[in-house]
Amino acid sequence: MLKLLVYAGNQCDKVMDRFIRNVHATDVQCDEAWSYVYKKEKHKTPEEADDEFIGDAWCWVAFERETKMVLAWTLGRRTLEKAFEVMLKLRRATSPKCRFQLTTDGLQAYLSAVDEMIRDRCDFAQLIKVYRQPLPEEGEQRYSPAEVAETVKQVISGNPDPDRICTSHVERFNLTLRTQIRRLTRLTNGFSKKWENLYAALSLHIAYYNFCQIHGSLRVTPAMQAGITDHVWSLKELLLVAQRCNEER
Repeated sequence: MLKLLVYAGNQCDKVMDRFIRNVHATDVQCDEAWSYVYKKEKHKTPEEADDEFIGDAWCWVAFERETKMVLAWTLGRRTLEKAFEVMLKLRRATSPKCRFQLTTDGLQAYLSAVDEMIRDRCDFAQLIKVYRQPLPEEGEQRYSPAEVAETVKQVISGNPDPDRICTSHVERFNLTLRTQIRRLTRLTNGFSKKWENLYAALSLHIAYYNFCQIHGSLRVTPAMQAGITDHVWSLKELLLVAQRCNEER
C-alpha cells in the first residue's frame, strides 16, 4: 500500500508541474507547516545529526487567496535553498503578464529568494508575528503554541496594499492539511517514518485539493476557479492524468 502511495504521489507532482502554469494570480500568501519524520529534531542521536531526512520537515506552501489554489509547494528544512525552490516554482506557476501581491511570514530566507526570483512580478510584504509564551499552568507551556502578542506589517518591495497584507488564508489551508492528513496530526503516533512517504502523501493530497475537492466558499474546485479545468476531477481521473503526464516525459 505504501509503495502505491509513493508512486501516486510522485505522479501527482507531474500533474501540478504540467497544469499549474501561467495562472492569473492576484494575491499570493506563503507559509510553512511543521511536521517531522521518524523522530523529532531534538531527539536525534549524534549519528543522525547530519541526516536531513530525519527530524524537522516543513511543508512550504504558496497559496492564491482568490482561487484557493496551491500554486507551489515543497518539503524540507527552513533554509534559503528551500525558499529559492518554492519561489522558482511560484514563478513557473504564475503568468508574467499579471502582477500580484505576495505576503509571507517573517522568515528572512524569503527576502533573497523573492528578490532574485519574482521581484519583477510581485508587490512583496511580510507579516511579522511577535509571540509570547503562555503561562505555565497545568502543562500549558509544554503543549500549547505560543500566543501572538502583536503583528507587524512590513513592506519589502513594490507597492502592496496594506489591507491585503495577510497570511490567514494560507494558514487556514495548513489547518486543512493537518485535519485531512493523519501524518500531520500532533501528539499521535501517526507521523511519517520515511521522508518519501510524507512527501508522497502531501503531493497526492495537494493535487486532490486543487483538482478534485470542491471548495466550500467557491462551490467549485480551485482548478476550475482558476480556469485550468472545466469540471471536477475524480480521484481516478487525477491518477490517469498523472500516468499520462509520466508517459509523456
